Amino acid sequence: MWQDRNTGRVPSLRPPGIKTRLSDVIAIAVVVLFAVLPFPDEVFRARGPLLLVALLPVAAMPCRRRWPAAALGLSLGCSVIIAFAGVLAPSTLVAAVIAAFSVADRTRRVLGIVSVAVAAMVVFLVSAVPLGGDFFDSRALQFVAFIVLAGAMGDAARSRREYIAAMTERAERAERGKDEEARRRVAEERVRIARDLHDLVAHQISVISLSAGVASSSLAGRPERAQEALTSIRSASRTVLADIGALMALLRAENTDEQRDLHPQAGLARLGELVDRFKDAGLDVELQQAPGIAALSPASDHVAFLALQEGLTNAHKHGAGDQSAVGIRAHDGDLILTVTNPLRADDAPTVPSGHGLRGLRERVAAVRGRVETASLDGEFQLVVTLPGSEMPLR
Repeated sequence: MWQDRNTGRVPSLRPPGIKTRLSDVIAIAVVVLFAVLPFPDEVFRARGPLLLVALLPVAAMPCRRRWPAAALGLSLGCSVIIAFAGVLAPSTLVAAVIAAFSVADRTRRVLGIVSVAVAAMVVFLVSAVPLGGDFFDSRALQFVAFIVLAGAMGDAARSRREYIAAMTERAERAERGKDEEARRRVAEERVRIARDLHDLVAHQISVISLSAGVASSSLAGRPERAQEALTSIRSASRTVLADIGALMALLRAENTDEQRDLHPQAGLARLGELVDRFKDAGLDVELQQAPGIAALSPASDHVAFLALQEGLTNAHKHGAGDQSAVGIRAHDGDLILTVTNPLRADDAPTVPSGHGLRGLRERVAAVRGRVETASLDGEFQLVVTLPGSEMPLR
């Protein structure tokens, strides 16, 4: 809506300045010139008091932008007064033409059309009075044509201004949309990087921390156990350094599509390796895998691996007794992953939560799965449901 709600005027995109003042001077000069010119035909000459009436529309010319309808009404009123005095004043008719342009340019389209039509009808009827009742005298019809033409030009100017304003707003809206999209993509990329960093590093750092504790407690009494823990620390350190290096290479790569295979995505085929790593770190894992489980897409297969890794990491960090049970089964075409571990006495009333579970929920939701957690009878249970494919796994 490019109109003033209070006045109905269409605001101009160009601020008032030298051109505006110059156009006012030109409009006033034209009205004055047509009022004092010595026309050969006496019917066009306004003398004495009628000259003052013929010059009265001059006062409306500087105000025609702010009050275009009032300027048009004043010009028509002066034309009517002079016409009934027997004179067809060109100055008032020229002022009406200029005001008709302003009305069509500065007001609503319907109001402009009606105002211009009324002005043309008034000039058509009133001009016949000093011309002996001849409605179709060419001298009067030319002013009618000028008023109609001025109205059409004013409507075209208003339409052009509205079009430019609409294009400007559309460009600004598109630019704002680009900025918002860029911010959204940056936020999504930050979340993805944080999630990938957690998946790559958190598990290995947890293994290092727990193995360091085992080495510290076993150094005096069981040096062979401490040696195994130190070996696990060295292996986990190398793995995490390699993972961080691959992630940095991916972030620095100009063409990320060519670097996607820097860190291959692990799936359930590597479940045995995952369980062995946790067993080496001191976590007793009981694996129960039902036969004929549903096949998964590559993305879901990777999410399943990450879900078990997250569940076992939490069991190792927050669980009691270094014990955990992993269940993998099929139900109604879906794959159900369950990780259960006993809770410590001080953690029993609460359900563990953190960035790992938050990222896991995001990953599972991306493959149309769901995550459920529960704390019951001193045990924490993580249940992940993933949609399966049509063909069962062999």
